[in-house]
Amino acid sequence: MAKGDAGLPVGKLPAELLGRLIATYATSDPTVIVGPGVGGDAAAIDLGSTTLVVKSDPITFATESPARYLVDVNANDLACLGATPHWMMVTALLPPGTTEQLVESHFRELSDACLQRGISLVGGHTEVTSGLDRPILVGVLIGEAESGRLLRPGGARPGDRLLLTGAIALEGTALVARELGARLSGVDPLMVERAASLLFDPGISVVSEAIALLEAGGVTALHDPTEGGLATGVRELALAAGCGATIDRDAVPILSETAAIADALGLDPLGMLASGSLLAAADSGAVERLIAISGTLGFRLTPIGEVTDQEGRFTLRANGLEQEMPVFGSDEITRVLGGQASA
Repeated sequence: MAKGDAGLPVGKLPAELLGRLIATYATSDPTVIVGPGVGGDAAAIDLGSTTLVVKSDPITFATESPARYLVDVNANDLACLGATPHWMMVTALLPPGTTEQLVESHFRELSDACLQRGISLVGGHTEVTSGLDRPILVGVLIGEAESGRLLRPGGARPGDRLLLTGAIALEGTALVARELGARLSGVDPLMVERAASLLFDPGISVVSEAIALLEAGGVTALHDPTEGGLATGVRELALAAGCGATIDRDAVPILSETAAIADALGLDPLGMLASGSLLAAADSGAVERLIAISGTLGFRLTPIGEVTDQEGRFTLRANGLEQEMPVFGSDEITRVLGGQASA
């Protein structure tokens, strides 16, 4: 079979392919100060009096509360560049059989989620589309970054420490518990119930954590690990800076609910949808201060590894041994949700 003839795996495009396509086809504009790139969270456009930051992301997994997911995952990525979200447009593609009541519930949920984040829902497009078995929502979120506050992708440096807020795979854990509860008969039902509630408590928004870390100083890069989990997020953050990274698996925080569900379904938490945690690279001299500040603000910040000067090399330390960090061509959640694309 000739190169390029094989079907691509479900999920994000492979980083090498995406990088080649961007290098070949992306257009340039002198006002674009942060453009497309592997590991980039959003675009930034210099309008003179302000910097406009724009993000687009879909939700294609969740059948329950997709609108809430949509607002949070887009707002997270704007926050990683130091921007405040203001305006959102949504394209909603709905499966045949969708009722007026269901459409209105999506609108209501979008409105409520936007209001909670101080975002105005300013337009979009909605239609019932053949060939779908679940709603697909695509958001475009626009915000602004104050002068001097924009945190560009690619700022991580060799020697920086990698820090993680909260615990990994909150989104993936909640999604599996909500969508596949019947397949988790071997897991304590109370644990499954707690896992399903992770979407709301603590939730998948990391906007407040991003603001706090940026205001504290010492942070060189922020990234919201989503599809492909923490392992993919670490790769994206480091590759954007032309670096590599080493992660200490034993240091990575994993909730008991996540561990139980992953074990029951044979999943690796490092490759599960990870919205709800924020990955940061920070100057090593700022780490203790950042951890202390996070504690006073009510969230946990854990050192999990470091950025290295070995570009493209990613190492996982576990049980005293070092090995190559696993690569997830598709998010682990796709294996249990029938190969559907993810958020």
